Formats: sequence, structure tokens, C-alpha cells
Amino acid sequence: PEVGILGLGRADWQPRVMPDMSIAPRMMLPVSLSFDHRICDGADAARFTRDVIDSLQNPLRLISFA
Repeated sequence: PEVGILGLGRADWQPRVMPDMSIAPRMMLPVSLSFDHRICDGADAARFTRDVIDSLQNPLRLISFA
């Protein structure tokens, strides 16, 4: 039985407002997670999803020892 299903959509360029209020194209990848609440708490699932997103944004983190 599956405890969770991670879904990744199609990556594409979308306009985003940057911290300096300019608009710039950014590569966006939709990420979603479905999980069984009987087995996994929502906070744990949110942390897992955040870790997946952080790893996708910073792939060197996966191979660094620091």
C-alpha cells in the first residue's frame, strides 16, 4: 500500500515578481503530494514536500557533506 504519491508537473517558464518588484521569467515546476492521513501527519508531509522542493532548487545539496 502507498503511504504517499508525489506528483511533478511539466516545467515551464512563467513571469514572477522579483524582490525588487521587477518581473522576470522563472522556470516553475508544479509539485504536489497526496498522502494517507492515517499513517502520516500533515506537518510531516509538508516538511517532506519542502525538502523535495529545496533539493530541486539546490541539487548540490544532495551530494555535499556539509
